[in-house]
Amino acid sequence: MAAPRPITIAILAMGGEGGGVLADWLVDVAEHGAHLAQVTSVPGVAQRTGATVYYLELFAEQAARAAGRDPVLALMPMPGDIDLVVASELMEAGRAIERGLVTPERTTLIASTHRVYAMTEKIAPEDGRVDAGRLTEACRLAAKRFIGADMAALADASGSVISAVLLGAIASAEVLPFGRTAFEAAVRRSGVGVKASLAAFAAGYEAARGDAMAPGQAAATTPVDGPLAAEIERFSAPARELVRAGVARLIDYQDLAYAREFLDRLVPVAEADARHGDGSGRLVAETARELALAMAYEDTVRVAELKIRPDRFARVRAEVRASDGQIVEIAEFLHPRVEEIAETLPAALGRRLLRPGLVRRAIERLTRSGKVVKTTSVSGFLLLYAVASLKRFRRGSLRFAAEMRSIDEWLAAIVRLAPDNFALAAEFAEARTLLKGYGDTRARGQARFARLVALVPALAAVPTGAATFARLRKAALADEEGAALERELAEMQLDRGARDAPARTAAE
Repeated sequence: MAAPRPITIAILAMGGEGGGVLADWLVDVAEHGAHLAQVTSVPGVAQRTGATVYYLELFAEQAARAAGRDPVLALMPMPGDIDLVVASELMEAGRAIERGLVTPERTTLIASTHRVYAMTEKIAPEDGRVDAGRLTEACRLAAKRFIGADMAALADASGSVISAVLLGAIASAEVLPFGRTAFEAAVRRSGVGVKASLAAFAAGYEAARGDAMAPGQAAATTPVDGPLAAEIERFSAPARELVRAGVARLIDYQDLAYAREFLDRLVPVAEADARHGDGSGRLVAETARELALAMAYEDTVRVAELKIRPDRFARVRAEVRASDGQIVEIAEFLHPRVEEIAETLPAALGRRLLRPGLVRRAIERLTRSGKVVKTTSVSGFLLLYAVASLKRFRRGSLRFAAEMRSIDEWLAAIVRLAPDNFALAAEFAEARTLLKGYGDTRARGQARFARLVALVPALAAVPTGAATFARLRKAALADEEGAALERELAEMQLDRGARDAPARTAAE
């Protein structure tokens, strides 16, 4: 007869998600259910590089009495020995699998399928997000049983926190020898936010009874009504949703006329794709994505507009869970450089400000230390409102002229490359993702983009040009400093004539 063993539970949760509360609830359930319970925790680190791991062991009091001694319970989870793993976010489930805590012979894995992106994902020059579909599939393969749902959304809908939803999923999974009422009783005994927590518990309980849900099962469509809706339908099906999203973004960014300019710029690319493409719609889709981002570049006007939107104030209040009547103050740290100020001004005035002289030095002194602005105060709100009101004059600004010139040159090069080297044209369309951000980040991206542009004529003349360009594009996006690109160029010996090339398009 096998010796009795404890029930082992590992909970991985980030700060503010109530992982400690969830562990306390489980201890309460166990102790009221004739079990001995022990919980320990190992804190994670800041900036979203790791969660706190709460480890619980539950041991039946009857088994302890039969053995004639108290059990010795472990303080840390051991790979291959965990009955239940609970993850508050999909990447944390992946971390549990990586640590060996999830095994197909023993472990039930309960995880929320939403994503909270890690810093390494956010700061990547390219799209650094880990594929959520692959993470979900890994969860299915690694666990004896996988239960997944967007539990963050359920928590928001219930007005509670994710820990209560996870508790409901744990109860529903029936891994622990306690009934639903035992879990609900523990929530009531806690005495804090009971009504909302029970509603979230019920939502988690019901979600866990269904099939595991992968994230993004149904792609959301971006509604665009009005005169542009019919024009969007003229684009090929593979690219249509990206085009629709681009139109919606640019209407919000500027106006309807600006969104129409976006469609007009895409038409020659769509025609080139139809004539010379492989039917996948890749060229127009990638161009639409990068063109929408390029036309909706971030400037001081956009930043100010986003910071004073009513939905932002509402979101902040919801995030801090402010009750009606509570005062919430929002302090913004603004540090515009003289270049960003000049780019917002009319072109002639902006160029004049950028010239060395007394005016530029005076503005640099005024903006050297930045400024804290409270958007919840009258003066702070009016200051950003005044900056945001410059939106109507954006088309005459120095930055707008430079961006539109760069965009038109990039599009012309794509259309020119497509007939003779369609694959290279598609790779070149994607390369504009290097041009993002502002300040030093933008300058570094611009320099790497210029290096790639200068190589296009030579690569267009060789059969392997598209593959080589794709390799260089990935290298250019591998790090902020451009070291990977330099190594690739040195190995390929492609950069001799382009090392000192000025920023220009392939057309030049």
